[in-house]
Amino acid sequence: MMEADEILEKEVLTALRRVLRATDLDAKSLARQTGLTTSQLLVLELLSLAGELTVGGIADKVGLTQGTVTSMIDKLQQRGLVVRRRGSADRRQVKVSLTGEGREMVARAPTALQTRFLEEFSGLQEWERHAIVAALQRVADL
Repeated sequence: MMEADEILEKEVLTALRRVLRATDLDAKSLARQTGLTTSQLLVLELLSLAGELTVGGIADKVGLTQGTVTSMIDKLQQRGLVVRRRGSADRRQVKVSLTGEGREMVARAPTALQTRFLEEFSGLQEWERHAIVAALQRVADL
């Protein structure tokens, strides 16, 4: 017979595997349907809502490094989904926005797992959201 600690350890590992598997399957499905990574779609969705942002602004909002976002924007620009423009007030500043094709991609792309999760998460009671965040932060620290 398993001890209570062993049962909890098994349950937490099973839950983590389920999260990782769902994320992996969603990313593969998204790539098949659109040719985009989950992060690329999130950047496109962000630009769809925000209009235009700097690379640093995008990085802050999606939680990626500026270098990663720069590389991602390069790829999205090569595909004709985004465009870079110099700021009118400050020519040193470069703003990124969607092209017409980028807007079409966002419109026809499936909803990313992360977006669906956030929709469900926002429906939870505030104490549940805080408990989940605290637990996940602790798991990440482990």
